[in-house]
Amino acid sequence: MKRYEDLENDDGTVVRYRRHDNGGGLVGAGAHAAPDAYVAATAWVDPGAHVNAGAHLGDHVWLERGAVVHTGARLGSHVHVEADAVVGAGARLGTRVTVGAGARVEPGVVVHSDQTIPAGALVRRSASRSVAA
Repeated sequence: MKRYEDLENDDGTVVRYRRHDNGGGLVGAGAHAAPDAYVAATAWVDPGAHVNAGAHLGDHVWLERGAVVHTGARLGSHVHVEADAVVGAGARLGTRVTVGAGARVEPGVVVHSDQTIPAGALVRRSASRSVAA
């Protein structure tokens, strides 16, 4: 497996991604993924995104620019966290969850599979999506 990948954006700019040491996922130049975070080999962390200590990104997770995944959060497979969205510490996102641009998932919230959190929404622990929404 190559250590670096250069990918061309739609606008023609080229972004370099490096393989994360813990899991082998791709982390863009200018992104941060803590050394003890797990980034699955098929996960993408775009430039400007931030993955904190102990977070877990499953297969085919995509974090867009400015997205933040806080300490201990766990994202299942095929999760998409759009630009500037925030996943709180210890939150759990099931398979095929989309967190819209600028949305916030508070710490400890559980979002079950196949849910979409609208852009700009705030998901509070007391209003957790642990029940189908």
